[in-house]
Amino acid sequence: MVPVPVHEPDPERRERTFLVALIVGGLSRAVVEEHLDELGRLVDTAGGLVVGRASQERPKPDPATLIGSGFLNELAARCGELAVDSVVFDEDLTASQVRNLERELPRAVKVLDRSAVILDIFAQHARSREAQTQVELAQLSYLLPRLTRRWRHLSRQAGGIGTRGVGETQLEIDRRLINRRMAQLKTKLEVIERDRRLRRERRADLPTVALVGYTNAGKSSLFRRLTGADVRVEDRLFATLDPRARRVGLGEDLTAVITDTVGFIRKLPHDLVAPFRSTLEETARADLVLHVVDCAHPTWEEQLRVGDEVLAGLGVERERTMVVLNKIDLVAAPPRTGIGNGTGAVVSAVTGEGVDKLRQAIRTAILQAPDVAILRVPLAEAALVQRAVAMPHQLARRFEDEALQIALRVGPGALTESGLEAYRVRRWDGGAAHGGA
Repeated sequence: MVPVPVHEPDPERRERTFLVALIVGGLSRAVVEEHLDELGRLVDTAGGLVVGRASQERPKPDPATLIGSGFLNELAARCGELAVDSVVFDEDLTASQVRNLERELPRAVKVLDRSAVILDIFAQHARSREAQTQVELAQLSYLLPRLTRRWRHLSRQAGGIGTRGVGETQLEIDRRLINRRMAQLKTKLEVIERDRRLRRERRADLPTVALVGYTNAGKSSLFRRLTGADVRVEDRLFATLDPRARRVGLGEDLTAVITDTVGFIRKLPHDLVAPFRSTLEETARADLVLHVVDCAHPTWEEQLRVGDEVLAGLGVERERTMVVLNKIDLVAAPPRTGIGNGTGAVVSAVTGEGVDKLRQAIRTAILQAPDVAILRVPLAEAALVQRAVAMPHQLARRFEDEALQIALRVGPGALTESGLEAYRVRRWDGGAAHGGA
């Protein structure tokens, strides 16, 4: 099996890194600088030290080296002056581009792209069996088209005594081995997904809430604030890679399962997303999706847009999404625009401001879902009360002075068959008239 290189940062010396971006397609320099800022944070999270950055404006990328020859010469000189260990490009590079760039840069300077850095972070943060399997599959998907630049022998025909006539180049053998390993990993993920499906079925009666959003938006901090779970919280990109789920009480016997998920980021290639699709499908199946946004970030609206695009790709309807603007403790006044379908909340996961209102908003959203029925049965009707209490899939219930109120998930016709349809009310507060949801 061809090994997958994984960078382990030396605690005694951080890898000196130079960042490069290309400005094409009418993209403004200000936006490119923001992208470089994010790339710098990725490098920092991976254990590198950014010692310089540069960008070049071109009508289109150079197919051989991405950047122009003059700019490449300047870059080589800067690498020598700054004792650079690696150059990281904000754009994805082909195998030939990496090979040509490494040929022109000082000896021993590595050339990486944004995806390689993200994969390195994934490898560092994967803890569970599922995450490690997903990361290895993502690494191999990324590595497969780039084999030619990593091993110099790969283009040679296997030869020598006992090996003549093999009929395959070493490159073809390596590709076959990697494809075989990828098939094994996909099979392993299918088994893990079956286990996940069984766990979902065991908690099918509980409503589910998924925390999603751009990486470092504060999802884990909010998860800890809502659930009281002692989870790792870091000011680092992709600090959470392993999904976590906890039960949380929302009052009046209403319990939900809240899941913390891997963060989104711009320019994330499909090969890196695909292995995590089973994890992201937890979001697609959630009753309510909390789209957490760092409203203190200067480009929070773009991060919100990136998240919306990912959610749309997963088939998550806007009606199931609530935007949560986090980190309001870091801004003078939280923004009030761009909150999707109008449902949203403003909170600080660090100070707790707005979290109680968020709990109530979650509770209201769950109880007002289309598949949830609210019953208000008079306590004087003892037989009906007993029948209502015995109904399956109950989410919440409370006893009032004269009535029992129950929220439950029901299939078509279930209330009619039980004789309880006449006691259905519109809202959990019980103040609406009978009849119809």
